Amino acid sequence: MKVGFISLGCAKNQVNCEQMIWQTYEAGHEVALGSEDCDAVVVNTCGFLQEARDEAMGEIEKLVEMKKAGQIQKIIVTGCMAQWKKDEMAELCPDVDGFIGVGGYEEIGQIINRIEEGETVSHFGDIHAPIPETDRVVCTSDYWAWLRIAEGCDNRCTYCVIPYIRGKFRSRPEEAILEEARNLAEAGMKEIIVVAQDITRYGLDLYGRPALADLLPKLCAIEGIEWVRLHYLYPDMITDELIEVIANEPKIVKYIDLPIQHINDRVLKAMNRRGTGAEIRALFTKLRERIPNLVIRTSLITGFPGETDEEFEELCEFLLEYKLERAGVFAYSPEPGSVAGAMEDQVDEDVKRRRLELLTDLQMRVVDEYCENQVGREMTVLCEGYDDETELFFGRSEYDSPGIDGIVHFEGEEGGVRPGDFYRVKITSTYDGELIGVIANEEE
Repeated sequence: MKVGFISLGCAKNQVNCEQMIWQTYEAGHEVALGSEDCDAVVVNTCGFLQEARDEAMGEIEKLVEMKKAGQIQKIIVTGCMAQWKKDEMAELCPDVDGFIGVGGYEEIGQIINRIEEGETVSHFGDIHAPIPETDRVVCTSDYWAWLRIAEGCDNRCTYCVIPYIRGKFRSRPEEAILEEARNLAEAGMKEIIVVAQDITRYGLDLYGRPALADLLPKLCAIEGIEWVRLHYLYPDMITDELIEVIANEPKIVKYIDLPIQHINDRVLKAMNRRGTGAEIRALFTKLRERIPNLVIRTSLITGFPGETDEEFEELCEFLLEYKLERAGVFAYSPEPGSVAGAMEDQVDEDVKRRRLELLTDLQMRVVDEYCENQVGREMTVLCEGYDDETELFFGRSEYDSPGIDGIVHFEGEEGGVRPGDFYRVKITSTYDGELIGVIANEEE
């Protein structure tokens, strides 16, 4: 049977999909990305927000139409939406042949075999169980990959249902992480993006203490890995030891993804975020002082229940004062089953929309100023390809994470620039929040 895969949602979901691809191949099936010319299709869903669930249902509906037209035979729905809506999925999607939750990925090979024989299967497993150590087929790129170091979450933010979907926080053993990283390096991966719901908690459950600062130098020592990028650090768990490691390890890019969600004390407390606005400000000041040229990515939520005009203004003023170079800004979405979803004082949708527009505009001003300040500077860029329309090569600097940040467009000698290689690029101009340059040693 030829099995196609469609992966939606976050990096952790992508890793799960890559593991399922490996398990499916090991079970003796042919695998592909997408649905074309496949006998069965697996859609790995995200369940974090209504928008993501709507996207997943749209994909499922397309597959159902293909099944009715005889273009595919079987449909399997996996991932977070399948887990979160497990009691409703069979009714919502009667034409689907199998459902697998986040606690059952490693069983997909056997489940496909059962579905091929005519069974309808629902398998959700234990979302709190230790993380299965399975191989994977990296589908993101030939030169960068996600490296998941933990699963689940214990933070219990009131707007979020992730702990109920993916279970309690569980760290992977250091030995397993390093072995996977060595395998990725041997496969040609030059950039490793360390990811978990909260990587700063890594090791607490296994070793009784935060162990990220111990793990990172060992990752950096692996031959072939050139960049190590850090995603999703929690503000109150960033220690001086960790800051020193980030500052002093040359392979760790000076870019950290540190979601704060808000800056007002009352809103932070209502979100069940640990720490205060003053502590966040102090942390950002310390990070700037200790890590030269640091770029910070964060996420911000406006329109949380009860957010006043004054609290929103405080968030805007903070953004302008601290000039966070990368930020994802979102209007609060009340999630069924979350604590915040049942709160009173839900903010009017029109108010949320206006606040989001203003916050987005302010962030674009910060990004434009950052880009202007890069003109004349040299930076290392990982080439990702050539754009026939612009007739320029493009890639990412160490300050750009794939899929969420901008890219660097640059001139280079045809035939002399290869995707997957690093180049020193001098920035000569900017356009629409992105950088344009030329390879430094080719500058006239």
